[in-house]
Amino acid sequence: MTQQDATSRLLTASVPRYTSYPPANHFSDSVGADDSARWIAAVPEDTAVSIYLHIPFCRRLCHFCACRTQGTASDRPLDAYVGRLETEIERVTRLIGRRQPVSAVHFGGGTPTILRPDHFARIDAALRGAFAIGPDTEMSVEVDPTEIDEDRLDALASMGLTRASIGVQDFDEAVQRAIGRMQSVEETTRAVAALRDRGARSVNVDLIYGLPHQTTTTLRETIDAVTAFAPDRAAIYGYAHVPRMARRQQLIPQDSLPGPAERLTLFDTAQRLLAWAGYVPVGIDHFARPEDDLARAAQEGRLFRNFQGYTTDAAPVLLGFGASALSRFPQGHAQNAAASGAWAKAVDEGRLATARGWALDPEDRARAEIIERIMCDFAVDLPAVAAGHGLRLADFSAELSRIAAHLGDEVDIDAGRLRLTARDGRFARLLAAEFDAFLSDESGRYSRAV
Repeated sequence: MTQQDATSRLLTASVPRYTSYPPANHFSDSVGADDSARWIAAVPEDTAVSIYLHIPFCRRLCHFCACRTQGTASDRPLDAYVGRLETEIERVTRLIGRRQPVSAVHFGGGTPTILRPDHFARIDAALRGAFAIGPDTEMSVEVDPTEIDEDRLDALASMGLTRASIGVQDFDEAVQRAIGRMQSVEETTRAVAALRDRGARSVNVDLIYGLPHQTTTTLRETIDAVTAFAPDRAAIYGYAHVPRMARRQQLIPQDSLPGPAERLTLFDTAQRLLAWAGYVPVGIDHFARPEDDLARAAQEGRLFRNFQGYTTDAAPVLLGFGASALSRFPQGHAQNAAASGAWAKAVDEGRLATARGWALDPEDRARAEIIERIMCDFAVDLPAVAAGHGLRLADFSAELSRIAAHLGDEVDIDAGRLRLTARDGRFARLLAAEFDAFLSDESGRYSRAV
């Protein structure tokens, strides 16, 4: 395959983002609460775990978002939700049978900062009563600058906040109107300063390319504004327009979106601007200051990828709490009921809320490791990974043949050791997809490869 053919495929292909393997859309109800209970009880005593808390509520529902969220104008559903989180945390701890050490706690959503200070205090007390959370535990939260105030900032500081992730997407007003998310540079800058004043060691900003009415000019102005307040990290994700899956995206006209070639130009523009501002690339869509832990981990081969994206957290167990929250164990993946009502019913009835998941077999684990290394390192030693899971290089001969046919000179192959030739990893998802035994013609489910 020529470079032109490979680039053409890059522009048209839709593949998973590979924050898990198999991707979550392949989870099934063959995994349930009993499986989760066994996996939780089997967590080794000396193993630090990572914790994720999903807060699905938002004051506004952004048109571009495909996350599991729900709007609320009052705090009433928040009160009940936090109470059930406390119950769920206590129930999982009983299964573990001890105060397990914790490497990281992450609040995601939705809009976690929709919670009141007393909500954060209750969740913090529940976590610290159930788990061994120490001074080295990373405490991170996703922050909406339009949904934060001094009292909630103080509450986050009291919890020991170490890192904040701020959604920006694009600062251009026309783009913001199209995606239903108005947010000024000034209020974002104030939020960043306030977080740093309260001890947040790391602030990262999330951007999106491929949005309606977005151009290289709007993206350049956004990145200029972002780099002016010097976040420690920045991520720029490709917008996934899947209105069949996320109905609110039907509010975004298809003809307002950049085409495939324009998306690639936007991606290249963002990479170039962030590099000029002194950030180094990490994985396929993250950038960090050279001294940042994430940048050092990428350089030293210590980068990992989980449901939250790229991380330095090596914890083999991720415990997810809340509606739709995902958990990961060495034995497999588990996901809570997605609808908050179904999750609440399970909690109220004294059950774990696991609704679906996937039990990993040795081949799944091998493919998961291969895909993670490709996504993190843009390279993988197939013979070594295969041997580590009781397999042989010959077991991946079909994949090697497809890679040669589909990606050609974009991948160097030496005795089963693969390395992408492009430094920016733009072909990483396509290479990873060659090892995805679950992938079929599901282009409507996934975002563009770039």
